[in-house]
Amino acid sequence: MTPNSQPDSQKSADELAQVREYQESVLNYESLDEQIDDLLQSAGGRTEDLSDEAYVRYRELAALRDLAYNRMMQLGSGLLDES
Repeated sequence: MTPNSQPDSQKSADELAQVREYQESVLNYESLDEQIDDLLQSAGGRTEDLSDEAYVRYRELAALRDLAYNRMMQLGSGLLDES
């Protein structure tokens, strides 16, 4: 074994942890997306029809969803790079 290599069991555990983190990021993204959908449905599907408070919440959720999407893509890319 070279100094920088990991035993196979440790590498497998690391990969499993990365897959789980990716799965959690997908669930987080989907949850935020569903919350946005519910909010929009309550206003007939149009942001223009949201109350001021609901619109602020919509923008907050959208920003969080964007961050979640970026994280999900970053983790997914990391998984593909290691295969």
